[in-house]
Amino acid sequence: MSAQREMKEKNPWPTPVTIIIIVIGVIAIVALVTVAVLQNKPVPQKYKYGIVLDAGSSHTALYIYHWPAEKDNNTGRVEQTHSCKVKGKGISSYASEPWKAGESLKECMGEAEETVPKERAHETPLYLGATAGMRLLDIVNSSASKNVFQAVENALRNSPFSYQGARILSGQEEGAFGWVTVNYLDDRLKQGLKTTGALDLGGASTQISFISDDFDGSESPINSVNFRLYGNDYNLYTHSFLCYGKDQALKMVVANHTQSGATTVLDPCFHSGYNETKNYSVLYDSPCVSGRKPQEVPEKFDHIGKGNFQECQEVVKSVFNFTSCKYSRCSFNGVFQPLLQGPFGAFSAYYFVMNFLNLTDTSMPLETVKEKLSQYCATSWDKIKIQHPTVNVKYLAEYCFSGTYILTLLTEGYDFTAVTYSNIKFIKKIKGSDAGWTLGYMLNLTNMIPAEAPDSPPLPHAGYVSIVTVMTILLIGLLLLLALRIFWPRCSKKTQIV
Repeated sequence: MSAQREMKEKNPWPTPVTIIIIVIGVIAIVALVTVAVLQNKPVPQKYKYGIVLDAGSSHTALYIYHWPAEKDNNTGRVEQTHSCKVKGKGISSYASEPWKAGESLKECMGEAEETVPKERAHETPLYLGATAGMRLLDIVNSSASKNVFQAVENALRNSPFSYQGARILSGQEEGAFGWVTVNYLDDRLKQGLKTTGALDLGGASTQISFISDDFDGSESPINSVNFRLYGNDYNLYTHSFLCYGKDQALKMVVANHTQSGATTVLDPCFHSGYNETKNYSVLYDSPCVSGRKPQEVPEKFDHIGKGNFQECQEVVKSVFNFTSCKYSRCSFNGVFQPLLQGPFGAFSAYYFVMNFLNLTDTSMPLETVKEKLSQYCATSWDKIKIQHPTVNVKYLAEYCFSGTYILTLLTEGYDFTAVTYSNIKFIKKIKGSDAGWTLGYMLNLTNMIPAEAPDSPPLPHAGYVSIVTVMTILLIGLLLLLALRIFWPRCSKKTQIV
């Protein structure tokens, strides 16, 4: 018996049960590590796509958005992946040759076919939204408007995408969707943060949209849009001013100069030395000014620049009506506007004009902005052309007016003061996506923003990784303890026997 006991004490090998426990422990560790590796293994991302055509008054632009295909149920972030500016003017300019409106889209539609994978094309929604340019055409000639849309539809139906229709957006929709875009891209909606107001300036209209504690919709229901997004309720104030985009506003200002049917117009909003002969028929071809056309006018007039910012601002003010208001407060033209509140993002023509003038820094005092713009307007036309040789002359000639109009619209029209002007941020893109109404429009039509906040997963990825790590450490510790219990006493006894 003593010999057998001595043999057992000298036997360094563990029992079969111990071996089984160790093997199971090793398998468990290997399994946990394998799962963790597979969980974190990068997999090729698959995307779904959506396309929106913005048919504006001055041009058309195509935007392609994508989002993770496996997160289609209102949880995947939608981002812009491609954009294309259609060559030529806006589709409303093809009223007399509507077929050209469809032809103009071919190049950008070709880029869309190259961007969206072929296997995704048939399920990719394609939308076209027309704004103020087509609103004006529809007012003047609804038949021509229908013909333009028919030509556009014929072109888009022949694409490999899932065409969902083309229509004219109301000014309120344009303003509201712009607000959604800005706040969606900033993640303010999903996180329930204070929202950013939206300022949009196009060629034929301008929109202002924001949330104000001063506004509940009761005083002016027509300006109220209600949203429920991610479980939060929003009562949005929004208004669109048709004819107050920068191009139509310029027509109104020049029309005010020509009420006498003059053959020469001295304009403080154009640089000194500027001199162009223009047609009265072209000036008054818009419904924004057609009613003001004098009874008898010559065929042409000489448009001569004077280059004076202060005088320009006074003539710009003449297109706003600040006298009539039946509400507690108004912006202009008798339109109700609550107190401005919070930060604002100003995009589209706001950004492009102020960026050209190098005036996008709103931390600069408002008086300094005016001084710099005054210096720019006072620069001679010849010098301006030398300084900017690659810029289209038509657009170059209008920057003095456009800058003055923007400052006047913001400060006199919307009532931004020397203090609140710094709340404006001139923006082109937010996190890689263009600011504008198109993304908000697509999010609405595809139901990609839920009314209620999506349910959170019971265990986030970080928590899962933490649990796997802790369990692995515990198993390793357990195996070490088992090994010590098995081998340490035996080694001690073996030493004593020797």
